[in-house]
Amino acid sequence: MKPFKKNCFLFLMLTIAFSFSLRAQSNCELKPWTDSNLSFDERVELLMNCLTLEEKISQLLNASSAVNRLDIKSYDWWNEALHGVARGPKATIFPQAIGLASTFDKDLIQDVGNAISDEARAVNNYLVKNNGNFIRYMGLSFWSPNVNIFRDPRWGRGQETYGEDPFLSGQIGASFIKGMQGNHPKYLKTAACAKHYAVHSGPEAQRHSFNAIVNPQDLNETYLPAFKACVDAGVEAVMCAYNRTNNEACCGSPTLLQTILRDNWGFKGHVVSDCGAIRNFHKFHKLTTTPEESAALALKSGTNLNCGNTYSTLYSAFQKGLVTEDDINNGLRPLLKTRFKLGMFDSPEVNPYANISLDVIHSAKNINLTREVAQKSVVLLKNDNVLPIKKDLEQLYISGPLAGDVRTLIGNYHGLGDNLVTLVEGVVGKVSPITRVQYRAGTLINHSNSNDGDNYSHLAGKADATIIALGLTIVMEGEENEAIGSSNKGDNITMQLPENQMAYLRKMRGNHDKPLIVVVFAGCPLDLTEVSELADAVIYAWYPGEQGGNAIADVIFGDVSPSGKLPITFPKNIEQLPPYEDYNMKGRTYKYMIEEPMYPFGYGLTYSKLDMSDISISSKKIKKKETQTVKIKITNTGDFDVEDVLQLYISLKENDNNAPLSSLKDFKRIQLKSKESKIFEFKLKSNAFNYIDQEGREKRHKGTAIVSIGNASPSKRSLDLGGIYKELIVRVD
Repeated sequence: MKPFKKNCFLFLMLTIAFSFSLRAQSNCELKPWTDSNLSFDERVELLMNCLTLEEKISQLLNASSAVNRLDIKSYDWWNEALHGVARGPKATIFPQAIGLASTFDKDLIQDVGNAISDEARAVNNYLVKNNGNFIRYMGLSFWSPNVNIFRDPRWGRGQETYGEDPFLSGQIGASFIKGMQGNHPKYLKTAACAKHYAVHSGPEAQRHSFNAIVNPQDLNETYLPAFKACVDAGVEAVMCAYNRTNNEACCGSPTLLQTILRDNWGFKGHVVSDCGAIRNFHKFHKLTTTPEESAALALKSGTNLNCGNTYSTLYSAFQKGLVTEDDINNGLRPLLKTRFKLGMFDSPEVNPYANISLDVIHSAKNINLTREVAQKSVVLLKNDNVLPIKKDLEQLYISGPLAGDVRTLIGNYHGLGDNLVTLVEGVVGKVSPITRVQYRAGTLINHSNSNDGDNYSHLAGKADATIIALGLTIVMEGEENEAIGSSNKGDNITMQLPENQMAYLRKMRGNHDKPLIVVVFAGCPLDLTEVSELADAVIYAWYPGEQGGNAIADVIFGDVSPSGKLPITFPKNIEQLPPYEDYNMKGRTYKYMIEEPMYPFGYGLTYSKLDMSDISISSKKIKKKETQTVKIKITNTGDFDVEDVLQLYISLKENDNNAPLSSLKDFKRIQLKSKESKIFEFKLKSNAFNYIDQEGREKRHKGTAIVSIGNASPSKRSLDLGGIYKELIVRVD
């Protein structure tokens, strides 16, 4: 080509390129992604095409920067709502997650999620209308629920979960997500997030460097199903955990994030790292040597959003050839789509949730709801015919270090309100105007009294009844840096109540025969062997939320019959447990525990007696693809109107593949008036008889199986404690 023609050609190419640049710039100035008639995917691509590489990277951090030229506001993705909007404005405080699970009530938990997301939307709507900033804890993307399996009672963060059973956890988690995200076909009310994916449940002190080794059977039978249920429910986000699982960092695991989550389960949302988890790659796990390498590993493995700052090194990683712009684009697309689905680029006129106003926050409706949830979460473990007590007692004594402590109500990751009702307040609000009520703490929470004078324990022998509140608080169990009173980073490795509390309980018992009612506040199972021996009645209240005092009083005085069920097995002591660091499920939970527990999974008493009869199934020969109907007649033979929880379990016999002893397959709340009988039924799909083999594959059982229906998990211990169940033997073809 001659020089003149060559120069003309170059000039033409530059002119065309400049023309395209002007056209693109002009297109970006028009902001076509704001057209709400376009699909979210189209809008994402239009916006992506207008972002520079540096701007794209800035959107991959939880504290995402503003891009003013494109009218993108700064946004902090970090918001919490385990049991109410947390760490932000005033909010309704519901029972801690373990208490939500003990209701065994999917519809109720969806109502809870709906109430929480209403309150969150109300704050967001106010900020939008007043040009406020979307600061941390006041946004619309909530890192809840926690569906990790509470495999070991010693884990301090187990209180955040829905217990030890993957089916229950998945069902409660899915219901919570549906309430949080709303039911609009296009927009999200808020974005929920299932965490911490995966195989994450202590020890808390080692979480940044721990390598959880788990076999394929336990992985697919126990640790993953709850997350799969959340994905099936349409959860918008998944948070990857701090630890390694089978040598791969959870936030840098192609196995977890790509093969299982996206390829096998079809997850379309975004993955967020736990806070600082990507930094752990080089700092603690020693899988990488530089922040750039850590950022590249996480991004290319499928982590979209970095809670932390390690992704700020992605431009340097790009320059070094560790990532491409396509990698960054792939990471960003799901994040932008979530923001579009939340309506962040649309006018309030097209947003179906834009009219939710501040008057929903801590409304009478939500206060009543949290009281109902607390009532249904309370578990009655023992009752030697002392409960309920009369409201017109002559003298009532309330004692214990936790009876007047609001920390017993809120649990960790909590919000705050102006109407927190302690046990003292709830009880005093119930008794008659002429009942003499005394209250003494009696002992400190976790160490002996400095003053060794009279602790008034003798009053228990003089009062008509005594209520004593024992247990833990969120400074004694919980997350690593939050539990400032724990010497084990929030874990309770002994399962023990503080010795000074036990010493005080012994004094309270003394030699008298007056009713002694123990209310235990805690988020984890405790060794209650001696407590059960000393007390006439034992109530496990968890962390019951702002209306906890009223709800417990409702139960104590008989306005409500207790109906909560244990979502986790209570061992007698730690000697019954495998090593804490061992993630093998052998010997753990009701599904694999051979030893007799103190209190079984699914157990909880009411104020009445139920009788079960006439159990039947459509066919005792279970064939493929056939749904069976299981029926049972329940009669309330007692004098109280009650609610209870029917639970259906399956035990596979003649199975040499280490199948669980029994597995929860369905549950439902029932209501029965005194002397009333009803027939209840369950639909049992054929795949309820499947199991996971030792290679992690789902297979169909062939042979004998037992179908059990009861109000506790099927075991001799359940029967000994007053639980009931009936069994059917079937043959699976």
